[in-house]
Amino acid sequence: MLERADASVVRAKRGDTSAVGQKRRAGARAHQPPPPSSMNTPSHRATILLVLPSLGGGGAERVMVTLASRLDRSRFAPHIAVLEKQGSYVDSLPPDVPLLDLAASRVRYAVRSLIRLIWKLRPAVVLSNISHLNLMLLASRPLWPRDARLWVRETVVVSAWMAAEVQNPGIIGACYRRLYPRADGIVCQCDAMIDDLERHFGVPRAKMVRIYNPVETERVRALAEISRHVYSGRGPHLVASGRLIPMKGFDLLLQAMAHVMRAIPESELTILGQGPEEASLRALAAQIGLRERVHFVGFQSNPYPWMKHADLFVLSSRYEGLPNVMLEALTLGTPVVGMDCPGGVREILEPCPIGWVTPAGDVTRLAQTILETLGSGAKLHPAQGLETFLNRFRVENVVRQYEELFSSPGASSAT
Repeated sequence: MLERADASVVRAKRGDTSAVGQKRRAGARAHQPPPPSSMNTPSHRATILLVLPSLGGGGAERVMVTLASRLDRSRFAPHIAVLEKQGSYVDSLPPDVPLLDLAASRVRYAVRSLIRLIWKLRPAVVLSNISHLNLMLLASRPLWPRDARLWVRETVVVSAWMAAEVQNPGIIGACYRRLYPRADGIVCQCDAMIDDLERHFGVPRAKMVRIYNPVETERVRALAEISRHVYSGRGPHLVASGRLIPMKGFDLLLQAMAHVMRAIPESELTILGQGPEEASLRALAAQIGLRERVHFVGFQSNPYPWMKHADLFVLSSRYEGLPNVMLEALTLGTPVVGMDCPGGVREILEPCPIGWVTPAGDVTRLAQTILETLGSGAKLHPAQGLETFLNRFRVENVVRQYEELFSSPGASSAT
């Protein structure tokens, strides 16, 4: 459909005088872009359009809200467009960031509205998030203003996501191979994503840039001190956080906890989050004798006291991007054990003074690493070099990288 629409405009420009040509010219005139909108910002500020499915409580949404809040207002005017105006971060946006609702239940229903919005705003840069949305924007780009640059931000290791969840991996893979090289650039959260897109989908490495997820260090640490009494009992207390979905591997963590419990009967696990797997996870916990030692506390708007006062944070995902919760736990000085799944877990934890990596999917090794970490007393001894390690994730440093990206003509000059 996009190719036919584009071709009709080309034929009209060439001077086709047939009745069909006149009809096509009329149709092309009807779809000409509107005059510049009053929404355009002063010429000294670049309009940045961040596009998301919604403002739900996920990591990508949190990063975009943080970015929109922190961009230098003397240089950039951020806008956020969402397919559906919903989610826990809707009320977190600053009042000077317009939230534009495309009112579309699916990505494919948002194409026309998004094209009209881009013509109206005339953004310097569009930054898209989430795979299906990225592909749609790349496909529709021939219908945009020529001076609008498109960056797409990848949130997972694509080959692992496709193997685990995609019903038609051949089709989606072909879309990645054809469309991703058309982007002005691709933001990847870790080096593993860059390697994966180059190896499996032929995306030129020069098109990609790694920017880690930001952590609002002072804010996270302040919120962690609001409550000091989230746990009871001697413990040790383990905590995990994320959507209750197969990707996050909470079933693996429960099985590992059965081994931990045999060695330390008073140990307890608290799981923060909600999702479709909650009932099956509760049933599994009861089946393996953990009903009294595993606590499902649901979504927490302030999860940081649980992270701060835990003895250990555990990440048991089957695949990942760059999990924000892991970075936040480290920021709070809580040791982290993470499974070496596809994604950025090893990249972050291996050089971290309070991080431990364990083989992906190996429940026995996960339990052993948990026990070894608890026995090391890592929580009790401040780690030397932790602040230096965390600097790369500080929000000020990450936002600066995005600002340089938005100011640059292409991926090669981004940092």
